[in-house]
Amino acid sequence: MFQQFDEAAGYVRQHGVTMVDLKFCDLAGRWRHVTLPAERFTPELMEDGVGFDGSSVGLRSVKSGDLVLVPDLATAFLDPFPEEKTLSFLCRILEADDRSPVLFDPRTIATRAEERLRASGVGTRSLWGPEFEFYLFDGVAYENGVNVASYRVESSEADWRSHELGSGFTIPRHGGYHALPPQDHLDDARTKISRILESVGVPVKYHHHEVGGPGQCEIEIPLLGLLDACDAVLMVKYVVRRAAKKMGLTATFMPKPLYGEAGSGMHCHQLVLDGERNVYFDSAGYGCVSETGRFAIGGLLHHGAAVMALTNPSTNSYRRLVPGFEAPVTAIYSLGNRSAAIRIPKYANRPESARFEFRPPDATCNPYLAMAAQLLAGLDGIEKKMDPTALGFGPVDGDVAALPPERRAKIRALPTALDESLDALEKDHDFLTKDGVFPVDLIPRWVQKKREEDREVRNRPHPYEIELYYDL
Repeated sequence: MFQQFDEAAGYVRQHGVTMVDLKFCDLAGRWRHVTLPAERFTPELMEDGVGFDGSSVGLRSVKSGDLVLVPDLATAFLDPFPEEKTLSFLCRILEADDRSPVLFDPRTIATRAEERLRASGVGTRSLWGPEFEFYLFDGVAYENGVNVASYRVESSEADWRSHELGSGFTIPRHGGYHALPPQDHLDDARTKISRILESVGVPVKYHHHEVGGPGQCEIEIPLLGLLDACDAVLMVKYVVRRAAKKMGLTATFMPKPLYGEAGSGMHCHQLVLDGERNVYFDSAGYGCVSETGRFAIGGLLHHGAAVMALTNPSTNSYRRLVPGFEAPVTAIYSLGNRSAAIRIPKYANRPESARFEFRPPDATCNPYLAMAAQLLAGLDGIEKKMDPTALGFGPVDGDVAALPPERRAKIRALPTALDESLDALEKDHDFLTKDGVFPVDLIPRWVQKKREEDREVRNRPHPYEIELYYDL
């Protein structure tokens, strides 16, 4: 929004801004913030920043937690939600002593990944199109204790509400794809969300009801540069949640909030440009994808299990990645096959649009780490000429379940649980740490934190276990 501080300061004065909000991303992928009176928005702020404790958000150890936030002027947006007029900035996270970039800062890691791409000579920048699937519920309640474990969500669209006195327009299970009002109760909500997103600088391609009957939605944005796409992920989550709350709803991007119903992913469309040339395009290639693009596919599938420790970093991620839904469970690529880990869209067959889509990711990821990891895996495949067909990744254009048993046995399965992905990341991360893109000591810290989450889930009795085993 701004290039110079004077532009931003003038906007604050001219538009009656009373508060300035500084937002930053923690290691897990959540936005955090600190809010200042507009009078504190001074040239000194751009030099000194605002101090905070990096150890509280996973970016530092306790013994060296002091870090500072400095606004990135280009990211400014007028926040539509606070009662006071508030100008928000995303921030760079810097060392408190010498103001150098913090190696663990997720936005800095994404920036270094793009620098690594340019240094390789493969391309000058990458473009990304994450898809946003989420549920809008009427309400949610949960409780966890020594003697209780429960949750409940409610949706006026759900077929389990059809016996109640209501509109009569509910959606059957798995019947929500592109549902039309009045079955689609959330059309206006998605339109309001889309308008807000555009007002804060996030372009919207379209929105629609997704497969999940009880309130599943999708919003898509056009292809953006890596850092802009990562910023957009957190902006979309922020806007969706706050707008939903204002409308008396609650939003979740959890991959699998409902048993037996469609899960929510964050498929990542991606391509690499060299100047204005799409290096992934070849009109004569399979799906109009060039040899370079195929090598990128080979690299991403070769490193796929390790990448998923960053793109699918929650225990709930793997409740979505199960057979019987559109979620991918095998390391294959295909033209138009939505059960493949990598899908080449049939409609993306022009020089400006040819690309592939990595389908496992979900929105519990830190987008900066997740997209950087995908880019680096693809780049490793290009540099090492990893042919996906020679590596046994396909293409597989038919139904995997219908293949002969001997053919199915040769297809590599994707991880089915978080611990499998973490095991893979521990063994396979040189492609991430090469040239210092990911700090070497970030990997064990990430693995340790995620293993703690995994243990906490595993150690708790599950309500269904009571039903299964109480009388044995």
